[in-house]
Amino acid sequence: MRFLGHVIRFIVAALVLMVVGWIVPGFSIGGFWSALLLALVIAALGWIIEGIFGKRVNPFGRGIVGFLVSALVIWLAQFIVGNFEVTILGAILAALLIGIIDLFIPVSTPYDAGRSRRS
Repeated sequence: MRFLGHVIRFIVAALVLMVVGWIVPGFSIGGFWSALLLALVIAALGWIIEGIFGKRVNPFGRGIVGFLVSALVIWLAQFIVGNFEVTILGAILAALLIGIIDLFIPVSTPYDAGRSRRS
């Protein structure tokens, strides 16, 4: 059931990214498959940043540092994912909107998922 949970989490993340692309100026995404790939890339970049700098500086963290790292991860992802373009302002607005959506549809961070699996 854990695998299905991860699949559903990435599908929901892709749908959220498509909504963000519809609302935020300077954030354009080609379609569902690009959004799904973008969700995977954002998760991978977040995992790498968390591994290098620790839990306090991860893109899923709360506070200004987590918010800015989230915007940076979104901006960097455009160089990896095709059919996706974002400006710096668009990345900041997208990070803000994704943070607001996360208040209503919370998802566990990769750190929390790994910790609960070891318990």
